[in-house]
Amino acid sequence: MLETTAIPTTTATDHADVNQQTLAGPVSVSGKGLLLGEDALVTMLPAPPNHGIVFERTDVSPPVQIPALVKYIARRARRSTLSLSNTSIETIEHCMSAFAGLRIDNALIKIDGPELPCGDGSASPFVDPILEVGLVEQDEPRRVFRITEPIVVEDGDAIIAAVPIDTDELRVIYDLDYGPNSDRIRRQVRTYSSSNGDYRTEFAGARTYSLEEEAQALWDRGMCRHLTPKDVLVIGENGPIDNEYRFEDEPVRHKILDLLGDLYLVGCQVHGRLLAHKSGHDLNRRLCTKIISQMEAADRQFMVTHGQRMNIRAIQRVMPHRYPMLLVDRVIEMDGDRKAIGIKNVSINEPFFEGHYPGTPIMPGVLVVEAMAQLGGLLMSQKLEHTGKIAVLLSLDRVKLRQPVVPGDQLVLEAESIRAKPRSATVKCRAFVGTKIAAEALIKFMMVDEEQD
Repeated sequence: MLETTAIPTTTATDHADVNQQTLAGPVSVSGKGLLLGEDALVTMLPAPPNHGIVFERTDVSPPVQIPALVKYIARRARRSTLSLSNTSIETIEHCMSAFAGLRIDNALIKIDGPELPCGDGSASPFVDPILEVGLVEQDEPRRVFRITEPIVVEDGDAIIAAVPIDTDELRVIYDLDYGPNSDRIRRQVRTYSSSNGDYRTEFAGARTYSLEEEAQALWDRGMCRHLTPKDVLVIGENGPIDNEYRFEDEPVRHKILDLLGDLYLVGCQVHGRLLAHKSGHDLNRRLCTKIISQMEAADRQFMVTHGQRMNIRAIQRVMPHRYPMLLVDRVIEMDGDRKAIGIKNVSINEPFFEGHYPGTPIMPGVLVVEAMAQLGGLLMSQKLEHTGKIAVLLSLDRVKLRQPVVPGDQLVLEAESIRAKPRSATVKCRAFVGTKIAAEALIKFMMVDEEQD
């Protein structure tokens, strides 16, 4: 069984009226993993403000750090797994749920082993020793993202919907319905609110569970062979086998526990109302991806409203383009020669709409790509060795036109430097309309002297 020992920037994301938190000291948790059954030792350490939650595999050489973000999640059945550079960390959801439920913003989790310890299959083996050591407030405000528009993800009859909420909380309503197997696990509906402060007493202790045939299938595949029904919840025809429920609705409480851990992979706390029906880790991951897209769109709109790095006069001093081919109206962010964000306001008065198409005006895709290329050229102009040179488009790769651009749209352009040499450069570009990608491309430039014919 698992043993625990206590060891003596500005964006559109809201800043809560409370500060970030981290651990008051190191915490150690050891035991066997849930599915792989290998021994593991986890040491959770305090981390500075804005560090986030980061895992580190210390049993590989060199050690590999993986931020607890959804972009590093690998597809696995029945669990959430981080993966980077052929190194994975299995079954992180119960630990992540503990951090989410206790509102811990920053921590470094060092793990000697491939999978986090299982314990009794709940979050309590992480929650209890953390609270024994305690938490400390830090001198930076907590980041919170508020759902601004409804999000729905579905897979068959499983669904999660995230909608805005008027209060400062995350509220989850989970409907667990096993249909034909409801004689063993009856339909259960449970509500969680982050404002209640009851995570530790009402949810952290809810254990992972499986139906008897699901447990047998895992056993047949060589997984969970170190466990017996006394260690975790295995539900047979007459209820838990060699075990008892801690709560009469323990399965739905564990579903909420998992959802909270997976949702924390967006990188900050989320405020909104979540309605979930039959969802699991894969659908939770897809929800996180949609929320991050909404966060990025909100950040871009924030920059559009508040940013002003290059106005049209400054752009014209760098770019040789003029009407009707100057397709960047404003640069709102310029991170050295690494990344730029610009905008193109698309008006019905654009000359190309006269013939493309009169009845259904759509901005030509080639001009959307040209707008991205122009922002890429502005980005390359920031590099010292490119002074006095202009960027001439050399080649396009991985071009995708995903969303029509019509009058009234505002194109938000992004350019990120991939390689930059004195005579050439490669830039990764994307164009957005709201939360949707309108176009993307990998663009290569030749840097030529400005006076060259």
